[in-house]
Amino acid sequence: MSLTDSAAADVAHSASIASRQLATLSNNARNDALTALHQALDRNRDSILAANARDVEAATKAANSGDLNHSVLKRLDLSRPGKYDDMLQGILDVRDLEDPVGKVTLRTLLDEGLTLERVSCPIGVLLIIFEARPEVIANIAALAIKSGNAAILKGGKESMESFVAIAKVVSEAIASSQVPVSSVQLVKTRDVVSALLAQDAYIDLVIPRGSNELVRFVKENTKIPVLGHADGLCSAYVHADANVDTAVKVIVDSKTDYPAACNALETLLVHEDVLESVFPEVAKALIKKGVSLRCDSASQAVLSKSLPTDQLSLVQSASEADFNTEFLDLILAVKTITQTDSAESAVEAAVAHINTHHSKHTDIIITESRDLANLFMNSIDSAGVFWNASSRFADGMRFGFGTEVGISTNKIHSRGPVGLEGLTIYKYLIRGNGHGAGDYHDGVGGRKYLHKKLPIDE
Repeated sequence: MSLTDSAAADVAHSASIASRQLATLSNNARNDALTALHQALDRNRDSILAANARDVEAATKAANSGDLNHSVLKRLDLSRPGKYDDMLQGILDVRDLEDPVGKVTLRTLLDEGLTLERVSCPIGVLLIIFEARPEVIANIAALAIKSGNAAILKGGKESMESFVAIAKVVSEAIASSQVPVSSVQLVKTRDVVSALLAQDAYIDLVIPRGSNELVRFVKENTKIPVLGHADGLCSAYVHADANVDTAVKVIVDSKTDYPAACNALETLLVHEDVLESVFPEVAKALIKKGVSLRCDSASQAVLSKSLPTDQLSLVQSASEADFNTEFLDLILAVKTITQTDSAESAVEAAVAHINTHHSKHTDIIITESRDLANLFMNSIDSAGVFWNASSRFADGMRFGFGTEVGISTNKIHSRGPVGLEGLTIYKYLIRGNGHGAGDYHDGVGGRKYLHKKLPIDE
């Protein structure tokens, strides 16, 4: 075993021990740790932002030289208006949520004196590997502590200065509480990732947050279950009956509120009946925000007639690859829906395109018809499907989860923004009085199960 393997095993083993201790702490004890964490991060704001500024400076040079994606740079900056305060508020929001541990979700009387309960419990040890987002440390530390899970966090090189500064504060805050110090461990060594991914005896879940390359690397190099998404290729369909004001507001917000986010809009589908009415208004509003439109021939032809000449430079021809691209920038692919035999067939055509090209993250429809909205929402195979609402609502804080460890496109355990509930599983508890399974059988002397549902709150 190499030194790296040995170090990774030690980290994972100590996290596993801490997770069992943490799972027995009271909700008050866990909340006290979150209060201490919030206060420590607030007190050390200036030093953390100074460290982050050094990361941003280095990342800006890398982005300008073409060595770093500009979307990564945007995610890195903690000084963006409200971002640090949002990080702090997220900790308090998590603290004030209902305790997710020990919730009884099923009670059954199997027989007299023999009861079954299904009770929520922590997953155990989480390994979170992230790129660029330094606030992830605080977010996940808060969620892990509240949900009774231990967490091992590995940050990317782009956020190393921020990572070190925040890690020091987090460790000191936890040390002042009843939470075991090893409950949140922050790994700085760059070459330890592969060794950690091999610790399936101690680590229960891996959550990668970053590029699709990172997510794919993790999935291909571990036996540990992985929760997350590789891409955020979100789409919107504007139906023939769309209200122009609703379409403009929702589409512009979805694309431009934060283009580098995984819940930003990347593809716009437009019913051909509104190509010359609703679509030009949407396009003008997008172009005013600096969005470049990559259009199919029908939508490009409309814009060539309806837009001022000085705006046409932002209208380009789309390639097929554009409909499979997560731009993470002020770029939007546009396609016309031409199957218009009926309203339902148009929706089905939009659904077929989205289910073929999207990443199962978040997709939206703009329509005035509840029936068509329901058809779309029931047919789209995504973690989030919205009607007349921005894709940017796909967020743990906006869902009322306090914050999130990430957005999952998985089809087991947890899907969509993963907050406290997504970080718990359950166990079955049976309480008896000398009962034996062999007592239950047909024939003389055999007992029969009652299987009587009991109130959960007893």
